[in-house]
Amino acid sequence: MSTPGRTSAANHTCLRLRVRGAVQGVGFRPYVHGLATRHRLGGFVANDADGVLIEVEGDEVAEFVAALPRQTPPLARIDDIAVEPIAAGIGTGFRIAGSVGGRVTTRIVPDAATCAACLAELFDPGSRFHLYPFVNCTHCGPRFTIAERLPYDRVSTAMKHFPMCEACRSDYEDPAGRRFHAEAISCPRCGPRLSHGIDDIAAALANGSIVAIKGLGGYQLLCDAQDEQAVRRLRARKQRDGKPFAVMLATADAATEIAEIDAPERALLERGARPIVLLRSRQRVASSVAPGLAKIGVMLPVAPLHHLIFHVLEAGRRAAADRPWALVCTSANPSGEPLLTGNAEALADLAGIADLIVTHDRDIVIRADDSVLAVVAGVPRFVRRARGYVPEPIRLARTMPPVLAVGAQLKATVTVTRGDEAFVSQHLGDLDTAAAIRFFEETIAHLTAILDVQPVAIAHDLHPDMASTRFAQAHGLPTLPVQHHQAHAASVMAEHGVTSPALALVLDGYGYGSDGGAWGGELLSCDGTGFRRLGHLAPLKMPGGDRAAREPWRMAASVLHDIGRGDEIGRRFAAQTQSRNISMLLDRADAPVTTSAGRLFDAVAGLLGVSTVQSYEGEAAMKLEALVREPAALERGWTIADGVLSLRPLLAHLIARDLDAVEAAGLFHGTLAAACVDWIVRASRATGIGTIVLSGGCFLNAHLAEQIVRGCRSAGLDPFLPRRLPPNDGGLSLGQAWVAGLHLTQNNMMSGGTV
Repeated sequence: MSTPGRTSAANHTCLRLRVRGAVQGVGFRPYVHGLATRHRLGGFVANDADGVLIEVEGDEVAEFVAALPRQTPPLARIDDIAVEPIAAGIGTGFRIAGSVGGRVTTRIVPDAATCAACLAELFDPGSRFHLYPFVNCTHCGPRFTIAERLPYDRVSTAMKHFPMCEACRSDYEDPAGRRFHAEAISCPRCGPRLSHGIDDIAAALANGSIVAIKGLGGYQLLCDAQDEQAVRRLRARKQRDGKPFAVMLATADAATEIAEIDAPERALLERGARPIVLLRSRQRVASSVAPGLAKIGVMLPVAPLHHLIFHVLEAGRRAAADRPWALVCTSANPSGEPLLTGNAEALADLAGIADLIVTHDRDIVIRADDSVLAVVAGVPRFVRRARGYVPEPIRLARTMPPVLAVGAQLKATVTVTRGDEAFVSQHLGDLDTAAAIRFFEETIAHLTAILDVQPVAIAHDLHPDMASTRFAQAHGLPTLPVQHHQAHAASVMAEHGVTSPALALVLDGYGYGSDGGAWGGELLSCDGTGFRRLGHLAPLKMPGGDRAAREPWRMAASVLHDIGRGDEIGRRFAAQTQSRNISMLLDRADAPVTTSAGRLFDAVAGLLGVSTVQSYEGEAAMKLEALVREPAALERGWTIADGVLSLRPLLAHLIARDLDAVEAAGLFHGTLAAACVDWIVRASRATGIGTIVLSGGCFLNAHLAEQIVRGCRSAGLDPFLPRRLPPNDGGLSLGQAWVAGLHLTQNNMMSGGTV
């Protein structure tokens, strides 16, 4: 945090301060009011387009300036404080003034889970907020999902439809209270209302029903996670065959009944963002919650409504129950569609899924799904970044022109840059349907509106047929295509402020290569706007093209064919009707090939019988990871020639020895990690580059990530994994924005312009 002009504060009794950062909608103005009053200063504080504007006069202005950043409200984040002297004459008395307009350079904070103080009021019979499912204050509650624009004032949010009653108005105007200028304040007399009572919701869940409720960022589906039949019904109705469900429990202590939780994981669970945290399962919920997986997604209550549901359920718990209530909590949307937010669409689209649909009359301005994280090597890492974290910006190493980057096709996000900040949107899902593309376009409109940004160019993936590419090319602005794996690498470089050359190991499922090929296991040298492909995984044929990505047995067949054991395909995969014809596809000279690390995982899962046909993306790799007990490297299990890394010796070993699946999974993970480290070290010696960035969806695999990072460090290299974004395509838009911004800056400088 910089504080320009701070040294001059002691020489003046009248100052103007401009505070930038996440300082709107978090109780910052009440905090400033209290601080100024304690120092007996006159003046005012107001929201403005830059953040918060303060003018103070008095004998203790220097003390005020020094104290300002020390005890800010829980959700506030100060980026910098600019201080300048002004002429005296403000007078006595300190007030909160109305907001000042202008071009917006401030930001809004993410939604936050119910704070301890509001939770105490929720269950206090003497409080006017007793059992009120929308209680909130300046320290918690909805922010991003109800904001239409900035400055963050009630008239600019979904709360504008709820005039405050006399009691709420009194709280809102009380400088000593926790709800002083809490824009989302409401109570049972004047605020939003549920369509159904909490007792009815709890009774439905206790009876095995599926219930849809309107959460902070969209509708959620709940059912009893210990009721196998209820979970199976939810799967059938939602058309979600095997993809794991998250489970919500009332407290972290309760969560220890179904999962192993260490201290960093517990801290992550209890954060105000309330993400879903991937934990090692104790296998004490219905087997259909996370079939075949060693980990389970666990979350704690986010909104007052969640707390109330658990309160009633626990109070009426069945006498025979010896464990706390656990509820499946998943996004309420038909399979493949975006999260539902509107009451009318929820009632229509969820009628065949939920037995009870609970609405309320506070609008959700922009949808945001739950965030998903895992603790890897003691550090939280994103699987999906959305509610609770968006729209916190990523600070860039330099100021750039305003760019819109539109990501890729799967796990889509968009990024908007403003100055030296990059704002990455919430997880948008896959752009495979008309509804998903509408959500994508709505998100771009909302993000650029609340940031008051007009992009000068659009960055997109090199693939010509993606919906995001078509959007970019039809938008009328200059476009900048960025190769998929370069964007993966650039995302990590942008996040960590890496401006020097770096080696990048990118392991993912698919990316459109510069040569038009199907890339996915790449070793790159990256420098500024350019990159060079130093090497790749040994190509494998993909019999059936894209179908091979959905059917791991096909990639297994490709491996058998590659090592000269194609005659075993029919016997190993007799249950697959196409297995007798697959050799003809593999014999064709024009069969599609891939260097994908994801398809390599699929091949091993298919060979071991772990997964032959996938019901969701990444299922084979996740089930393979779940088998690993202790990774081990096979000596001479790989070769590297002309930059090409081949695991053929390992694959031949796995097939010839017919190993137990657990032992084989550990050997595959350990050998792949060791081979990648060897690959990186050789490239580092050849290039003299010691900075290593690691990205791509395969780095969601904890074993792989930990082993490669450890190996790089042991070799004296400096590895970087994503921290604030997921390594999969959810982080891709940031990398596109970074490359495009550098490109625009360099071109502008060469033409003699200014940025």
